Amino acid sequence: MKKIKIDNKYLGGNEAPFVIAEIGINHQGDVKIAKQLIDMAHYAGADAVKFQKRTTDKILTREGLDKPYLNANSFGLTYGKHREKLELKEEDYFELKKYAKEKDLVFLASGWDEQSIEFLDELKVPAFKIPSADLTNLPLLKYTAKKQKPIILSTGMSTMDEVKEAVKIVSEYNKDIILMQCTSTYPCDFKDLNLNVLKTYEKIFGEKVVLGYSGHELGVTAPLIAYMLGARVFERHFTLDRTMKGGDHAASLEPDSFKRLVRDLKRIPVMLGGFEKKLLENEKPIREKLAKSLVANKYIPKGATITQDMLCAKSPGNGLSPKYYDLAVGGVALKDIAEDNTIFKEDIKLLKK
Repeated sequence: MKKIKIDNKYLGGNEAPFVIAEIGINHQGDVKIAKQLIDMAHYAGADAVKFQKRTTDKILTREGLDKPYLNANSFGLTYGKHREKLELKEEDYFELKKYAKEKDLVFLASGWDEQSIEFLDELKVPAFKIPSADLTNLPLLKYTAKKQKPIILSTGMSTMDEVKEAVKIVSEYNKDIILMQCTSTYPCDFKDLNLNVLKTYEKIFGEKVVLGYSGHELGVTAPLIAYMLGARVFERHFTLDRTMKGGDHAASLEPDSFKRLVRDLKRIPVMLGGFEKKLLENEKPIREKLAKSLVANKYIPKGATITQDMLCAKSPGNGLSPKYYDLAVGGVALKDIAEDNTIFKEDIKLLKK
């Protein structure tokens, strides 16, 4: 399986699951909250934190900027003012990247426009994230791919043909692609997750990509299923409190839930183990205690021919296994065997197979 290195960590193949805490804009434009989220991501065991970098006037028309935006999650009277309030300053990113490194977390951010990608490159992020909204923004894909850093592609609100085209465009300039199955609804209904798309991606793209899953559903079950379908990189929105003001909090995981997700994901490859069925060393004492041995159902004198009524099976399992029952019946006792005594291999001359 394909592997990709991001910062000092390998993703894909038989490597441990790589889990991204998507802070996004849940910091509410506040560096203090952003640092608290980084702290909690570290507590939860995440491998990386991810933010979102936009140049507001580059991604919205004047009409879009001036559109009234009055709702419970609004941070401004217009959508443009709302977006501006949620944007961190460039110096904030340098501070937060350094802070994340101190917590042994990879620092990532999605770039929503060329200016943001250029800034993130100057910030020396180890990989770029292209959000689902820009999967069909082929000029941005080309611009980003030419930076020669791993690219995480989210595929929400896209068709299969659009995904194929995006992978084709990026792979012309960059071979390190992480392809994320995603459904862009918040929160996402379970029936809309379409996790089997991961198998379709695997069939179509094979070794060209590392598979991942970016989820917005409630609970922590879906990523575990996604792992079994081939995903090795996982992204979930992350918040301090799902009741906080903002549009993404309701579809986010709080620290303890995220911690359970990381714990369970990291357990999966350990639990899968190997393909060979074998008796484990730590099973042997339990086997001896609970498994059965052939036992004398009555007194058996030396030289007697063993009959069915002379044998039964009881624990512990340190004697002759009941699997030899058919070879024991008709065999000869080589010593006196008291009633209810365990029979050992040297006590009976077994029939030959």
